[in-house]
Amino acid sequence: MSQLAVTVIGPDRPGIIADVTEALAGTGVNLEDSTMTLLRGHFAMMMVCSGSLDEVKAAVEPLRGDLVITVRAMGPEHAHAAIGPSYLLSVHGADRPGIVAAVTRMLAAAGGTVTDLATRLSGDLYVLTAEVELPLTADLETLDRALEITAEELGVGVTLSPAESDDL
Repeated sequence: MSQLAVTVIGPDRPGIIADVTEALAGTGVNLEDSTMTLLRGHFAMMMVCSGSLDEVKAAVEPLRGDLVITVRAMGPEHAHAAIGPSYLLSVHGADRPGIVAAVTRMLAAAGGTVTDLATRLSGDLYVLTAEVELPLTADLETLDRALEITAEELGVGVTLSPAESDDL
């Protein structure tokens, strides 16, 4: 048994999740971690499961049609050790290129790591939400100021606040 990464993307339609997970279950794999979302009318899935690479590839092959499906073996699991407390980051404003790059660069400069990030464009409003871990040594005042300056340059609003356990 190998730990496998399975990705699926294609035009949204009813039954994609059922079709893919049924094919996986048919090979005896257990769906361990997953994220599934709608992106501009396309459905995207990323899943981690344990099973036989050849059996899983064969099981999803009939579903390919309008779906792009990849199955690959993953290396050994790397346990995620939290680097520090969790924070929630929110960015909103007019859409423009570079928002994700600029904001995540500020987080990385502070030694932070993003554990989950989602963006959504609704008309002209761009919204980014992220769960972030920051090391105890991070200078939060300096990071807040860097984020404020970056937000001003981008013409967006930004907030960074400690995450409550109920938020995660």
